Amino acid sequence: MYARQYTVPGRSFFLFGPRGTGKTTWLRQVLPDALWFDLLRTRTFLDLTRQPDSFRQQVLARPKGSWVVVDEVQRLPILLNEVHALIAEYGRAWSFALSGSSARKLKRLDVNLLAGRAINRQFFPLTAAELNFDFDQEHVLRFGLLPQIQAEPDVALDSLDAYVTNYIREEIQQEALVRNLDSFSRFLEISALMNGQIVNVAGISRDASVARPTVQGYFATLVDTLIGVWVPAWRKQARAKEIAAPKFYLFDPGVARALAGRLREPLEGVERGFLLETWILHELRAAMARLNTGGQISYWRTPGGSEVDFVWTRAGHAVGFEVKAATRWKKEYGVALKSLIAGGNLDAGVGVYAGGEELKDGPLRILPLKRFFVELTEGRLLC
Repeated sequence: MYARQYTVPGRSFFLFGPRGTGKTTWLRQVLPDALWFDLLRTRTFLDLTRQPDSFRQQVLARPKGSWVVVDEVQRLPILLNEVHALIAEYGRAWSFALSGSSARKLKRLDVNLLAGRAINRQFFPLTAAELNFDFDQEHVLRFGLLPQIQAEPDVALDSLDAYVTNYIREEIQQEALVRNLDSFSRFLEISALMNGQIVNVAGISRDASVARPTVQGYFATLVDTLIGVWVPAWRKQARAKEIAAPKFYLFDPGVARALAGRLREPLEGVERGFLLETWILHELRAAMARLNTGGQISYWRTPGGSEVDFVWTRAGHAVGFEVKAATRWKKEYGVALKSLIAGGNLDAGVGVYAGGEELKDGPLRILPLKRFFVELTEGRLLC
């Protein structure tokens, strides 16, 4: 059992995160006495579909001050109307935890999101801190950080195969999010092979034999089901010489390899680099959410090839991160970071690499993975 680094808010909240990240397990641990509505259970789902007002009746029967959990709320969005009505009528007499692995259906139906009466929280795969900084780097890059994968490494292959199958069947097919599963499956494999790269929608459309508008819709589906995230280009100034197209990352290295059909293949050099970036991006996003730092993650690149993998910005403050899967840090790795610092565009620069020593490269701090994760967790890097 992993000690997740989340706290229960003092008021009603939405909890969104990809499927399989441990939302339900965590909620059962921290809210053991809550009234529970698990919408993945067929009986519960059908009963509330037929009689949604029974939700209100069951809540009213609970003592004031109780918690109410609705797990996978996107399966029955009409319940949000009942939650809204109860909060509007009774204030904070009850607190609601509303979890979900997809915001797609809620957005599509334009349902009531409680008009700010519930705050938003994000849930992620395991972080290095939640593993007590005791991790197998190769295993993480190959199979990722889903709790089940880390808890049962011997069945990681089968678990990730099942994850992809269940995602397509339960998140996509059952919720009718796409019309053509065959074309979506082709798109999934190609998009996973391009994980961490600048997106060329026209190229993916051609390779997957899918219309360009459909490809754009498929990317939106991945984002809305929390499987992927856009990383926009950072433009330090409005200059045409900087790349403006976004990159797209899947949320977990293991899921990226599973969708690409590469689980049983050895890690290759280029693939290793993109997977390490995927891991670092996950840790950055989780830290931003846990520490409530605000800000945005982007990347910077010029047509000439100068690039910084990630730039965290907030209110004019900017920190750059360069990620290398190499075990030795070379001076050329930090050239782009140093040029941005020298130009006054970055306040600080950090190199992250697979070596074992903390180094200094001019104005840059070069950190091994474990040290980077420790300082990120302590809030010393996003500041």
